[in-house]
Amino acid sequence: MNEGMRYKLIILDFDGTLGDTRSIILKTMQQTIAHLGLEKRTDEECAAMIGLPLKKTFTTLIPMSDAQGDLCAETYRRLFDENNVPGAVPVFPNVLETISQLSEMGCTLTIASSRSTPSLRGFIRDLDLEESIKYVVSADDVQHAKPHPEPVTKTMEALGFSPEETLVVGDTVFDILMGQRAGAHTVGVTYGNGSLEEMKANHADYIIDDFAQLACIVKDV
Repeated sequence: MNEGMRYKLIILDFDGTLGDTRSIILKTMQQTIAHLGLEKRTDEECAAMIGLPLKKTFTTLIPMSDAQGDLCAETYRRLFDENNVPGAVPVFPNVLETISQLSEMGCTLTIASSRSTPSLRGFIRDLDLEESIKYVVSADDVQHAKPHPEPVTKTMEALGFSPEETLVVGDTVFDILMGQRAGAHTVGVTYGNGSLEEMKANHADYIIDDFAQLACIVKDV
């Protein structure tokens, strides 16, 4: 069924690519900073960290000890669970329809995220993506998170695809670098936490402003 397609394995980021988590992430980051009495940061500074593993998000954002980083991650998870009420994280326009279309075309759809396993699996379940997503790599599944290529190479090796057959889709520089370092092709989306300028500067192979455009990239047209 997948003959005639440019790409057969699609590795998707979650935050800012499938799910619109920006508001809840920024709210929870700012609550964590305030709760622990840390140096204040702007929403823009916080948003620039989205895509990194949780502990590294805070240790990169604010100078702190390793132990403080662990405390930040623990506090964030607790507050995030409190903020994550039903409907707090909608999917972006055309995501569900396009994922269904790509599945019907014969693509193998996976997710590679810096989110923890329980959180990521919960979102996949809540958004009714369990049948479409064939493989998941969370922060707990790798030794080296984005922008290291391990999440991509792990997925390709597990499912038997080559870099030439693989398309990595994400909204941040970390996603693009991860895909490039694994030898895969990359798609940068501009509606999430990254920008058109960042995607161009980091030489994403394709840049889209609507998830629906992904189907045209995958098709051999």
